Amino acid sequence: MAEGGTLTFSDADGYAAGFGDARVNLTITGAGDFQARLTRLRLNHLELCLCREILPRIAYISLPPGRIFLSFPVGAASLVSDGLILRNGDMVLHGRSESIHQRSRSASQWGLIALSPEQFGICSKALTGQEIAPPPVSRMLHPAAADISRLRLVFREACYLAEAGRKLIEHPEVARALEQKLLHAIINCVATDQADNNSGARRQHTIVMARFEESLGKHIDERPKMSALCAEIGVPERSLRMCCAKFLGVSPARYLLLRRLNQARAALRRADPSIATVAEVARNHQFQELGRFAVTYRATFGESPSVTLHRYP
Repeated sequence: MAEGGTLTFSDADGYAAGFGDARVNLTITGAGDFQARLTRLRLNHLELCLCREILPRIAYISLPPGRIFLSFPVGAASLVSDGLILRNGDMVLHGRSESIHQRSRSASQWGLIALSPEQFGICSKALTGQEIAPPPVSRMLHPAAADISRLRLVFREACYLAEAGRKLIEHPEVARALEQKLLHAIINCVATDQADNNSGARRQHTIVMARFEESLGKHIDERPKMSALCAEIGVPERSLRMCCAKFLGVSPARYLLLRRLNQARAALRRADPSIATVAEVARNHQFQELGRFAVTYRATFGESPSVTLHRYP
């Protein structure tokens, strides 16, 4: 049975958890109060999400195995996915079980579609005469204008039905017709563009960035030195800086700082202001100089850490 609905979020962690079996780590990079809306629709062979966020951020997304994923911007705001700049009309066909870095420079909307490899193979063979294999690494697509317009139209229709409530989408004939329209539109978009996107070099960069994230996950509470991280990853510092500039838009050191600042902000939001102090939270996240922490925090999030602590009791 088809299921759909829309949730709203005021914290990044809750929003990240809303993606289900896709693991999402959000690092907010701009000032303001986080707000997001997530519309999800699950059909028989296909699942889609419409994601709307008001702050710039870096997302590290680990896609689950067993499904094929496509992502694309919705509207005028562009996205950067593993160093590929996606504008309105572009799409990314992701490699299976892939981890990706996706970033936005401002408020953004984007779509994510997941479908089973079996259905993808059946539909691609029926419509094109041959099965389209998922790529080993993300590939940016530039579909023909008519094909991407058709997909956007059907995607908006699906999101409308998901947001309007469960009654209409629960009708089996409505769900089947919608799924067939989506599958046809997806295959037409994928089949019209087979660009390579320099996949060999990008695959190596993706491996480096996955190792970087894994190493950060193990040592983020220890304030690791870049030389030690690079030794563990097995790449020169210059190579890591180059990959981070392309995938994240910031240096490795800046990304580590942003990750720690986001963790401190989440802790301040959760803390009881009658018990916790800014100094305690700062020390728990390896910020030993309280004055420098407060200045950096305000420059990043647009408010002092004490304001955050007392604004979210």
